[in-house]
Amino acid sequence: MYAVTSLAAEQAPPARVAQLIRGHWTVEALHHIRDVTFAEDASQLRTGNAPQAMATYRNLAIGALRLVGVRNIAAGLRRTARDQTRTLTHLGLT
Repeated sequence: MYAVTSLAAEQAPPARVAQLIRGHWTVEALHHIRDVTFAEDASQLRTGNAPQAMATYRNLAIGALRLVGVRNIAAGLRRTARDQTRTLTHLGLT
């Protein structure tokens, strides 16, 4: 594996570089879910606070589903969409 960093050699021992790479892929995994499941990259919302607000709502939906043990976010969204009360149950509001 190759990695490029602006850190000096003494600031980037192999363990630190590995940690940075793992952290990057954690963020990429979340972005992949948001893009594939919610088509985020195709969104036409590009001005004002709308893009950040929608990313926040998508992260909230993903986080709520993960809290109740859903591993497949797309399937969890479809299942939740079929029953309006399920969302409230997931959030502990019923």
